[in-house]
Amino acid sequence: MGGRFLLVEIMNSIKAPSALLKGDIKATMVAMTVPMLFGTLILMTFNIVDTFFISLLGTEPLAAISFTFPISFTLISLAIGLSIGTSAVIARALGQGKTAEARSDATVALALSCSIVALMSAAGYFFSANIFKALGASDLIYSYIQPYMDLWFLGSVLLVIPMIGNAILRAAGDTKIPSLIMGASGLVNAVLDPILIFGIGPIPAMHMHGAAMATVSSWLVGSIAMLYMLNKRNLIDLDWPSWSFLKVASKKILSIGLPAAAANMLTPLAMAILTAMMANYGAHAVAGFGVGVRLESIACLIVLTLSMTLPPFISQNFGAGFWHRVQQGYQLCGKFVLVWQLLVYLVLAILAIPLARLFSDEPEVIHIISLFLWIVPLGYGLQGITILTNSSFNALHLPVKAMGLSLVRLFVFYVPFAWLGGYLFGLLGLFVGCVLANACTASIAWHWFNQVVTKTAKMGDQVVKKL
Repeated sequence: MGGRFLLVEIMNSIKAPSALLKGDIKATMVAMTVPMLFGTLILMTFNIVDTFFISLLGTEPLAAISFTFPISFTLISLAIGLSIGTSAVIARALGQGKTAEARSDATVALALSCSIVALMSAAGYFFSANIFKALGASDLIYSYIQPYMDLWFLGSVLLVIPMIGNAILRAAGDTKIPSLIMGASGLVNAVLDPILIFGIGPIPAMHMHGAAMATVSSWLVGSIAMLYMLNKRNLIDLDWPSWSFLKVASKKILSIGLPAAAANMLTPLAMAILTAMMANYGAHAVAGFGVGVRLESIACLIVLTLSMTLPPFISQNFGAGFWHRVQQGYQLCGKFVLVWQLLVYLVLAILAIPLARLFSDEPEVIHIISLFLWIVPLGYGLQGITILTNSSFNALHLPVKAMGLSLVRLFVFYVPFAWLGGYLFGLLGLFVGCVLANACTASIAWHWFNQVVTKTAKMGDQVVKKL
């Protein structure tokens, strides 16, 4: 059965006119990643600015935004998973030369993703108090959480459209337009944040509600721009597909997207557990941990960007049967991430205290942020290997393997090691446990992916020899 499937892949490697299939691998990855890096950098920087402005409201609002992270990231992870399924399906179709099918798949992906996230957001809106109280938020902290998350839930569908649209464009090999839209959305958020949080002229200070309003406004701008560009680039169908095609396309997307979403949603679940652990050390610890996690998004910017640009490369070469390019692309990105993140760690370790002082003037919060930055980023390169392996498995239409790797990372190593370290040595041990967990998972991920690709490539060689 496996040989027959691979034979179909080889016979379908119809000359898809894409540089992803023909160009120098290093040059291709650089050409795709640099524009995406620009947009992601702007977006993440403005997210840090968002945290900075909220921190000016005090320790309780800062702790409140830290409590929102696991919940908001759960829905974001669902959208990421659906975007992974979208990218994998469309890039493979393009690698096989099926452009009309790819357009119809893109239309279905947008409608399907918006519907699923809307249902999840509705549940979050109605059960908000129960969720955050279960995480350990006090009544005081929840009074800051509610005005932020109520609006966040109501506007969350506008978050999905740019994310799925980005996946469609990246699957077609375009990373410039997504980067520009991401950057524009981030700019809108950064400009509106101080205005709506603190007020200016006739605009009253809206505090946490204002922060959420700035975020939703940025999503609205991104959604309008994305739909315009998708239509202009002829990457979606304006005609609604038939019911039979809708079922087939949905099944293709969900067969990858749901396991990918489940794997991504394990991360905020683990983060929720860690946040609950941090709550045992008090509001200062939660606030410091929340800042550290937000800074992590900047520190791992290259990893995040490569996790978006590597999958289309892998999926198109998978569709064309070019297994040697799949393995070379993965190994090139993995080795680069290890070296890059080591340099990032050195910078963060040197600047830990000045960075901490940007977000708080309370010595205890500064100490926790600094301790986080001295220890946890040491494992970011190893964490990057796991993230790239996950995205690469999904790109190969192997979402169950990706989900299995996430389960191993978070619940065999990450949470248990963090708990044990915290139990034995306090916060220092908890942070060291996170680093050790990333080291264990990365070694498994690297060996497993290369083994899968090598085995499949050998099967392909055997099929070719029989032709």
